Amino acid sequence: MSHPSAPSSVQPPEDAVVGRLSTLDRFLPVWIIAAMAAGLLLGRFIPGLDAALDAVRIGEVSLPIAVGLLVMMYPVLAKVRYDQARRVVADRKLLVTSLLINWIAAPAFMFALAWIFLPDLPEYRTGLIIVGLARCIAMVMIWNDLACGDREAAAVLVLINSVFQVIAFGVLGWFYLQVLPGWLGLPTTSADFSFWAITASVLIFLGIPLLAGFLTRTLGERAKGRQWYEERFLPRIGPWALYGLLFTIVLLFALQGGTITSRPLDVMRIALPLLAYFVVVFGVGMALGRLLGLGYAKTTTLAFTAAGNNFELAIAVAIGAFGVSSGQALAGVVGPLIEVPVLVALVYVALWSRRRFFATDTTLPTSPRSMNP
Repeated sequence: MSHPSAPSSVQPPEDAVVGRLSTLDRFLPVWIIAAMAAGLLLGRFIPGLDAALDAVRIGEVSLPIAVGLLVMMYPVLAKVRYDQARRVVADRKLLVTSLLINWIAAPAFMFALAWIFLPDLPEYRTGLIIVGLARCIAMVMIWNDLACGDREAAAVLVLINSVFQVIAFGVLGWFYLQVLPGWLGLPTTSADFSFWAITASVLIFLGIPLLAGFLTRTLGERAKGRQWYEERFLPRIGPWALYGLLFTIVLLFALQGGTITSRPLDVMRIALPLLAYFVVVFGVGMALGRLLGLGYAKTTTLAFTAAGNNFELAIAVAIGAFGVSSGQALAGVVGPLIEVPVLVALVYVALWSRRRFFATDTTLPTSPRSMNP
């Protein structure tokens, strides 16, 4: 251990994290870009691939994509120490701030961006507003883990967002598509959101891996102890989170590749407000967390859970309400095209911010976080 009087021998935190990650983790941006490119090319040049992938569904999501999401989520949720959930629930500052950002500030900001950037394109504008209402319950766990966020806090916030998603999605959709535009003298949009489609999405993509992760940790620790579970078992299943992520990205972009590559100008117009949304909401989350003294780990979790969106749900809702070939559905499809690379970049921004803004934080992890612990 380095002596406190010799700070020059201490490696910067973000360098330590990145430098000691596995090859899979360290080159994650490369793998993700490659997966996106492979998916786009497959969808563009293999006739009928999108129809084949979409032939069998779980709820409103293609079965192969659903499998990829479940594989991606399970290892992350198996790492959560569920006996520490009370610590997170007791942190009222974190919970209240998260709810305010996720369900008041972020949807309102997306509404404003949609009207500023797409005033003449009502279908894309509506699609963006729907994206802003769909809070992330899957990939955010990956980004939070890679950025050394608080795993237990992430699990609790995602669970709370899921409950609010079931309860509030339809009401907020009505408010932002009909009520608020009417108050402002803007054109309104009618849309019917399926309560059961939203509920099924939450139960499948959060409920199943959450239950599996909880049972795995509980039974594993009871049989072999926490040391064996965290030092022997978790390293075996850890890489599957990224395998599932990359598999999902390939299939998602293969399913929508033809649509994206055939309308590049429309994609660019949709991408601009999405880029602004992810960067600004993440920055606000980090700034508020630091201002409130939440510490690096919880601040990072707050920022990622606020910035991430559930594009699977957004796409499913847009297709169900407006049709598979609608502009609303295309806006949902562009979501992951922008979100995935931007949030990967924000992982590195978060790691950089540890030394810059949280130098005296005693909650900083003492070892690098990897998907393969």
